[in-house]
Amino acid sequence: MNGDDFKLAKMMGPRFKLSRRLGLNVYGHPKAMNRAKKGTSRADKKLTNYGQQLLEKQRLRAYYGVMEKQFVKYVRMAKKSQDQTGHALVKILERRLDNLVYRMGFASSIRQARQMVVHGHILVNGEKVDIPSYLCEVGDTISLKEKSRSVELFKENFQNALLNTLPYIQKDEESFSARLIKMPERDEVPIEIDDQLVVEYYSKLI
Repeated sequence: MNGDDFKLAKMMGPRFKLSRRLGLNVYGHPKAMNRAKKGTSRADKKLTNYGQQLLEKQRLRAYYGVMEKQFVKYVRMAKKSQDQTGHALVKILERRLDNLVYRMGFASSIRQARQMVVHGHILVNGEKVDIPSYLCEVGDTISLKEKSRSVELFKENFQNALLNTLPYIQKDEESFSARLIKMPERDEVPIEIDDQLVVEYYSKLI
């Protein structure tokens, strides 16, 4: 195992444990749930209504890797939307730059996508944006910086994910770019979450 492999293993370990504890593969890695045993996750226990709400909130936060303070901000934004609050919340989270970098296939995880953004590998409409929480708009084009296209890991990620498409994302292999072509519908977002329970959790707090 080389240094990079060791770092990756250290990063994945806690994430796998979190997936097993939450009873859901929030990391997206095919091996995340390999060591999961019945009765060890919170989802296997008999939960109160509050406990179910808390679990769904923790799952949704874990999917997108968002801290609580930022997450509350998104809930407040969602409540102002004309859309159903839970659906609006998921759509806001889905528009985060780090998430879209992951969804578009530049990275193999949101954590890796966040590092790519912070280190300046990502352009939005041709301009460098190094803020993972940046909210993209319909029509925005996200691409790899010219120099970053020679990084084998990024190139392989993007090429291997070309066939993994979502209705709201359009990829361009030649320019190493992808575009958010429409707002995602809730049923198009590939996450297993009861977002209504998340809204109920915050209903008395916000």
